[in-house]
This record gives sequence, C-alpha cells and structure tokens, in this order.
Amino acid sequence: MTHMLRLAVPAIVIGLLLWAFGSGDIGTRLTRADPLWVGVALACLWGQTILMALRWRLVARCLGLRFGAGWAIREYLTGQVVNLTLPGGVLGDASRAVRSRDGTGWKPAAQAVVIERVAGQVGLLVVGLAGAVWGLAAPGAFDWPPGLLRGLIFAVLLGIGLAAGIFAAARRGRIADLLRRCLPTRRIAGAQVALSLGAALLNVAAFAACARATGTALGPQATLLLVPLILTAMLIPLSVAGWGWREGAAALLFPIAGATAQAGIAAGIVFGAAMMLSVLPVLIFWVWPVSERTG
Repeated sequence: MTHMLRLAVPAIVIGLLLWAFGSGDIGTRLTRADPLWVGVALACLWGQTILMALRWRLVARCLGLRFGAGWAIREYLTGQVVNLTLPGGVLGDASRAVRSRDGTGWKPAAQAVVIERVAGQVGLLVVGLAGAVWGLAAPGAFDWPPGLLRGLIFAVLLGIGLAAGIFAAARRGRIADLLRRCLPTRRIAGAQVALSLGAALLNVAAFAACARATGTALGPQATLLLVPLILTAMLIPLSVAGWGWREGAAALLFPIAGATAQAGIAAGIVFGAAMMLSVLPVLIFWVWPVSERTG
C-alpha cells in the first residue's frame, strides 16, 4: 500500500500543478527545451556521480573496505538506477552496502554508505546556507512573498543550529570515534570536503542548466539561494526520486527570482528527466563489466 502511495502522490501533485498553473506554457517550454543546456545538465550530473562514488570509496577505504574507482562508479550508478525507479530512495544504497562488504561484515559496509550519504546532505546544506546568507544580504534583489523572507531567516537559523548540533555530537561518543576513523588525516578530511562541496555544486548547476534549457536564466545569486531549497524538497517522503515535490517547490520559489511558476515546474520536470538519463552510462559497465575490487 505504501509503495502504491509513493507512486500515486507524485502523479497527483504534478497533475494538480498542471491544473493550477495551466499546461500550455509548461508544455511549450518542455517541447522547446534546448538540448545543449540539457547536455550541460547531464555532464554536471555525470560529474556529480563520479565525485560521489569517489567519496564513497574514500570513506570505505578508511573503514577497511577496498575497491577500485571503476567498480565504485559502476555500483553507484547501479544504486542510482534503483533509487530513481523504485519507491523509498534507499534500496539502491542498501544494494551498495550488500555488494561492497566482501567478507568484512555488514557493519563497515553499511557505515560507509550511510556516512557517504550524510556527507552529501551536509555538502548541500553548506551550499544552501551560503546561498541563503548571500540572498539575505541583498533582500531587495528578490521579490519576497509575505512571510517567506521570515521563513528563510528561520530556516537559516535552524540550519546553523543543526550544523552546530551535528558538530557538537561529532566531538564525543561513538560518532566521534567513527569520524576519526573516516577522517584520519587533514588530507583525507580536505578531500572529503572538496568531494562533497563539488558534488553539491554540480547538482545545483545541473538544475540551473535545466532551467536555462526551458528558458529561464537564473543568476548565480538566485541559483545558490533557490536551487538548494528545491533539491531539499526532493527528500520529502511519499515520492519516487523527488517527483512532484521538486516541481512544487520550484513553482513556489521561481517567482522570487522574477520567473514564473510555470518556468519552475518545467525546469523541475526536465531535471527529473535528466536524472533518469544520467544513469544510462551504467549500461557500459554492464556490457563491459569492471571486475576488479582492489584499489
């Protein structure tokens, strides 16, 4: 029943958005989407996947698991295929944990996957907070609906508090011990920061490219302010790969940057399609398997 609900909710939400805002302009934007900018979005998503796979490999190595970069990329792409097509959004991550344990037991394999995913969310949080602070520093640059500016300020304060709480929790107990194992040196810590921020920025850039493909040019400030919020909406349960919630968030937030809600919906739909296309390189790995795990 829950699986059916996760499939039905995105269709219902998108249907309501099309009914509320009209499908004419949205359809025109979709049919006239610029393939060049869609290609840019795909390149960003491919780059993001590579960085995330390397981040997972680095965490896993610190926990005693060994596999090559090619194997990590293949398994990450395979996990994305599962996450993008099945409800829940975590079955692909579970499959990565199962396939990477290699006789070492469940615990380090599961820890590596969980820590890698958390690092990704922290990277997006940092980018989003930076964009929010930048946006709040120049409130006149955006058309804030009543109450939304206060909501953003609250979200920034909440994000800062959450980050402070995570930092405090990470300094003691089992979490601290685990982090010390995953970040044993400054070099590895720096690499993890670079991989996480790089992956987050490429994800944001991919959405901005989809917006450009459908006729909306978001400036750097608007991109860093709005896109992380839109991508965060994809984490809301009762969806598959964020469909529906992403388009709804874009419809709400695009007018702040002077664009239309229809433009936001179209950008969200193209981004979802680009995400589906971005996992197709996994076919190369399936046809020409990468067998080595050492690395």
